[in-house]
Amino acid sequence: MRLTRTLVAVCALALAGGAYAKDRPGSDWISKDDLKKQMQSEGYSAIVVGVDDGHWEGEAVKDGRIVEFHADGKTGKITKSKPKTED
Repeated sequence: MRLTRTLVAVCALALAGGAYAKDRPGSDWISKDDLKKQMQSEGYSAIVVGVDDGHWEGEAVKDGRIVEFHADGKTGKITKSKPKTED
C-alpha cells in the first residue's frame, strides 16, 4: 500500500513538472525582446507576451484592433491571431 502511494506521488510530481516546463521558454527559443521586435516589424504594437503550453502567447494591437496571438517559440512566427473578444 505504501509503495502504491509513493508511486502515485512520484507520477503526480513528474506530470506537474512537465506542465511547468511548458510554461517556460526553451533554451533554443527566440527571446521575448526579439519576438517583440519581429512583431513590430509586422505591424503589431502594445505587445504583451508570455509563455503558455509550449509557445509564446499574448495580446497586441494590429490594424487598430486588439488581437490574441500564439507564436512559435523557436522562430517567432505568428501561428494564430484572432480579434480579442469580451469575456
